[in-house]
Amino acid sequence: MSTGEDVKPAAPALRPAFYALRAGGWRDYVTLIHPPYTAWHLSYVVLGVALAPAVHIDRLIAALVAFFLAMGLSAHALDELGRPLNTRIPESTLRLIGVGGLGTAVAMGIVGSIVVTPWLLVFVAFGLFIAPAYNLEWFRGRFHSDAWFAFAWGSFPFLTAYWVSGERLALPALFGAVAAFALSLAQRKLSFRVRSMRRRVRAIEGKVVYADGAVEELDRAWAIEPLERALMLMALAIVTVSIAALLARL
Repeated sequence: MSTGEDVKPAAPALRPAFYALRAGGWRDYVTLIHPPYTAWHLSYVVLGVALAPAVHIDRLIAALVAFFLAMGLSAHALDELGRPLNTRIPESTLRLIGVGGLGTAVAMGIVGSIVVTPWLLVFVAFGLFIAPAYNLEWFRGRFHSDAWFAFAWGSFPFLTAYWVSGERLALPALFGAVAAFALSLAQRKLSFRVRSMRRRVRAIEGKVVYADGAVEELDRAWAIEPLERALMLMALAIVTVSIAALLARL
């Protein structure tokens, strides 16, 4: 029976992330690695080497591979066990990727500690702990916080790469780590809001009335678009500035 009020249909479901491809097949594996965010955080590895006292390209390549395995594959596979991206990747495959990726990264780190410096084992141990602790929310989610994300996915790859290439930490490492922390924290704040609106919000309704009398209708696109555009531009900026810094040292 009609109530005399217009009932607006719920907005259609959105993709779980702006970079998520249509579910199924190989597309799920592309979505799984969160391409723009993985590129963003690997840029801290490049920047760490670029700012280190000495630049070793072979060590840079090894560090990029190790962090891609640990962060781009393992951490994201463990996170997808909760299906935030709605992929159809079997749970057994996700666990295999999670354990295999992290295990291979740790093995590379152990080799690096033998070839470069045993102090690298400190970074390896932290990485081995924080990847599952954050993504599986160990200890009641104590390590699944904004600050731990900013350090583990920002400062940590930067400092590790700086140490691997320069074999010591100096003042530039401190400022670089703070910058990586701040950028990663900004990413976390923006992406958390966007994820919530994409995955949990059914509709946003209302309007904005400007001082000149103009009226703008509010919807999910109005709320999501500027945040995701900012995230994409920030990812592009850190990738390009890290490459520029490295090229300046070569």
